Amino acid sequence: MKRTHSLVLAGLLASTMAISACGSDNNNGDSGSSDSKGKIGVILPDTKSSVRWESADRPALEAAFKKAGVDYDIQNAEGDADKMATIADSMITDGVTVLAIVNLDSDSGAAIEQKAAKQGVKTIDYDRLTLGGDADVYISYDNSKVGALQGAGLEKCLGKKPANVIYLNGSPTDNNATLFSQGAHSVLDKVASYKKVGEQAVPDWDNDKAVTIFEQLYTKVDGKVDGVYAANDGLAGGVISILKKNGQAGKVPVTGQDATVEGLQNILAGTQCMTIQKSATGQAGALADAAIAMVKGDKPNTTGTVHDDTGNRDVPAILLDPVAIDKANVKAVIDSGDMKASDLCTGKFAQLCTDAGIS
Repeated sequence: MKRTHSLVLAGLLASTMAISACGSDNNNGDSGSSDSKGKIGVILPDTKSSVRWESADRPALEAAFKKAGVDYDIQNAEGDADKMATIADSMITDGVTVLAIVNLDSDSGAAIEQKAAKQGVKTIDYDRLTLGGDADVYISYDNSKVGALQGAGLEKCLGKKPANVIYLNGSPTDNNATLFSQGAHSVLDKVASYKKVGEQAVPDWDNDKAVTIFEQLYTKVDGKVDGVYAANDGLAGGVISILKKNGQAGKVPVTGQDATVEGLQNILAGTQCMTIQKSATGQAGALADAAIAMVKGDKPNTTGTVHDDTGNRDVPAILLDPVAIDKANVKAVIDSGDMKASDLCTGKFAQLCTDAGIS
């Protein structure tokens, strides 16, 4: 990936308000304070792969769009590619001039973007790059770096001692999952004392399938596992459930991603090694800035390009920097405004929060 990382983060934060309560599936912003004409459509992928889409991204996007005074419509495809296509058709018919999607797979995402382009609608790839698509801009985190940070986090938790490692990757239809895995391997494969004893992708990032897949991998090696690369916090939760079942939770380091409430609570409890914070407010702010510029007929400020091998083109991109989170800096997620302490520090986790300096 070619990248220049010259993005002014202050600009992103200025365009993003604190996370507010989630709205309905179909929300229109108040356009009274804006002189821009047009409407922004956003289609989120599901509610199963990660809680972030509805609990973090939606409210952050709503806040940013409302602040800018632009009309918008945010809906969720609920993991159904056909439903996403139907939503996209409806949004185009209803007059969106900029359409942002988090694709469920590149083929269906590309079909949506090609149809939108024929209708003169600008498109944005949000979080996931649509291979072979027509997006005018791609907004995400540096996903190879995400994987590398996960790998470095697992290495930090394992040390240099001999270790059997299982890799539980994200959905094979998600280009990000490929980049996460490649990034992790770029770090862990260099440690001569580590041995890969299992690796499998989890279809659709399905957490229930992750439980079954990991248990099969775990059983296959008779439980002789010293560390687990899990691509996000949802998959990590599935791994931890099996480790608990076998009396190994807290003894086997597990990685994660998204800095969810569950993931951070597992870190505080010592059953998860680390996670990755990809600020929803920062990413939503970048999307809002780009979409609003495009509604006005301007080009968004990008940080570089990402190469789409399938489409054989360089896609203008805004790539943000992820942050590794472990027990030592869980408080950073609260301090950033991405999560409230009251949401994290519930029940038995209240004292753990206090011990970690979170109040």
